[in-house]
Amino acid sequence: MKQGAVTIVTGGASGIGLATAQRLAGEGGCVAVVDRADPGEAVQAIVAAGGEAWGIRVDVARESEVRAMVDAVLARAQRVDALVNAAGIGTPRPVTLDEATVAEWETLCAVNLTGTLLCCRAVIPAMRRGGGGAIVNIASELGLVGSPRSAMYSATKGAVVQLTRALAVDHASDHIRVNCVCPGPVDTPLLRGSVSRAADPEAKMRAEISSTLLGRLGRPEEIASLIRFLVSDEASFMTGSIVVADGGVTAR
Repeated sequence: MKQGAVTIVTGGASGIGLATAQRLAGEGGCVAVVDRADPGEAVQAIVAAGGEAWGIRVDVARESEVRAMVDAVLARAQRVDALVNAAGIGTPRPVTLDEATVAEWETLCAVNLTGTLLCCRAVIPAMRRGGGGAIVNIASELGLVGSPRSAMYSATKGAVVQLTRALAVDHASDHIRVNCVCPGPVDTPLLRGSVSRAADPEAKMRAEISSTLLGRLGRPEEIASLIRFLVSDEASFMTGSIVVADGGVTAR
């Protein structure tokens, strides 16, 4: 990242979002840490480590809040160089489609898909005025392959994959690069929550680990390193790319 580059990181209070915010701020970037939960603790940790960050509490599923968030970033920093859409939720319970409720589907779509779309939609005009930028959307390996009792989640993440490709086509002429990262099982609060809700949490965790070729969960910092690359000029010839970091889950 360029010194002082301004990045919005949604879902920045925990997991992959937090690791990304810490990495970018640690390399001299200015990071707006955006989360539905209070991002204060995350911001304090970044600032204590010598980084520049500020927090904005936002529900990315609400268009008015997303627009106000981008306006606040522009008022403070005058530009947006990068957006990392790491906000996301999992299914509240592992169910097949016929067992799920429409309300569960709508909640998943609101955050995982609509939230990603709204954040992209809000920053693109600012990036265009600034001469370009980089967007990284976070999907999942389950946006590429199927898995038991995950149809709704997979659908939202598959849509993020395709949204990424289409945005890359639309905005290449604006010098806005749009790429997507598909993490596999990463040791985050989201995954831990999913495991804890399973009928047999220990078996569920063993299954997550054994699904990888590397025999372990990923670390948020590993995904953050990939995101850092994609928002940097080192990835200047990459747009519309779907980058898988799943420990080998989709290799078999």
